[in-house]
Amino acid sequence: MRFEGKRAAVLGLGSSGEAAAKLLCRERARVTVLDSGTPDPVRASGLAALGMTLVLGERANTVPGDYDLAVVSPGIAPAAPLFRRFVTRGTPLVGELELAFQCCRRPVIAITGTNGKTTTTQLIERVLNQAGVRTVACGNIGRPLSDALLEQERLDRFTLEVSSFQLETIQTFRPEVAVWLNLTPDHLDRYRDMDEYRQAKLRVFENQTAADFAVVNLADALPPLGARRITFSASMPGGDFWSKGDNLYHGDRHILSLRDTGLRGVHNLENVMATLGVALALGLDLAAAAEAIKSYRPLPHRCEPVGERAGVTFINDSKATNLDAMAKALESAEQPIVLIAGGKDKGFGYEPLRDLAARKVKRAVLIGEMAPAIEAAWLDRVPCLRAATLAEAVRAAAGAASAGDVVLFSPGTSSFDMFKSYADRGDQFRRIVQELPREDDETFP
Repeated sequence: MRFEGKRAAVLGLGSSGEAAAKLLCRERARVTVLDSGTPDPVRASGLAALGMTLVLGERANTVPGDYDLAVVSPGIAPAAPLFRRFVTRGTPLVGELELAFQCCRRPVIAITGTNGKTTTTQLIERVLNQAGVRTVACGNIGRPLSDALLEQERLDRFTLEVSSFQLETIQTFRPEVAVWLNLTPDHLDRYRDMDEYRQAKLRVFENQTAADFAVVNLADALPPLGARRITFSASMPGGDFWSKGDNLYHGDRHILSLRDTGLRGVHNLENVMATLGVALALGLDLAAAAEAIKSYRPLPHRCEPVGERAGVTFINDSKATNLDAMAKALESAEQPIVLIAGGKDKGFGYEPLRDLAARKVKRAVLIGEMAPAIEAAWLDRVPCLRAATLAEAVRAAAGAASAGDVVLFSPGTSSFDMFKSYADRGDQFRRIVQELPREDDETFP
């Protein structure tokens, strides 16, 4: 076993830390888990029952110990004291993704980009499985690769959503097919600038060879790559996959219309193109892949209709954790919009969306840390008001909307100032909408 007898420290006890610790335990390493916060006690007690040492709370930042390697969770920033302590000691650092890849005996498909990763990962999973190529979607999508390895004997490939945070700590990670969807401003609270963010994303290609494939968006100017390229774009001519309106083509061959799928919007057209690019790389039949895509239905929190009251449609787009995702949601709505936006300050401003918001938004209801900044950026073009809670925001938006309007919850930033996650945020929005009075209730705004 690769890690048998090694003294391994696992930094961070989130889902990826738990999975990494269990993988190291299966590999017969001597595992110590350190988390300076207050992790889930059930998760902690489960690991302790497996014979691991746990060091929790402030003591994790100072407790002595020598280790052969440290596995760092992607949520721990490089500037964090726990991370810096191991860097200072010179302990070899890997991420959970790299750790799992070193134990992986199946080819990997890796999907990265600012937006669309989860949808594309699930589309690829569906296309491959329906073609008889056994795979599971894992990685940043929610199930760590370290956990999915338990199934590798029955699988042909792993389909991985990978984030820039995960790619920061790779060493040997080499996907058979790497997918680059797009790059737009995000995570500038972690990275110095867009170039540093871009460099982290580009690491998905660094170990590929001419035997591998890179499925890439033609609109992004990428450096020379070692892998064979398959290109796509909904905005530029010349890609292997291209579109006209809602119709998608490979060369001169019409493949499908987005109207025949459960997906909408230019961004999803490119997600479908990327999926078909993977199918092409693996030698799968594109017509069969198109049929599999037609049967796919999007996950919650992605422009998800959650209710209608008094002729007003309520849309949950809580997964919009950056400006580009918000822009795509605004562009895809044909009706007048009452927008609920705001959340954690991630280091970018909302000025780039001012003109789009002026065209599409009749009123913006703002929440969270970013509410004052959004108001300052938009107030001369978009009527704005602030709300202290999401429930207050929903009631205000419902009151500002007229029959035929859309109340769009598309925050444009992450949720951690007020919620556990984007899913928690979206679930709360759905519940609040469903608890609004019905149209026949005269108390409805």
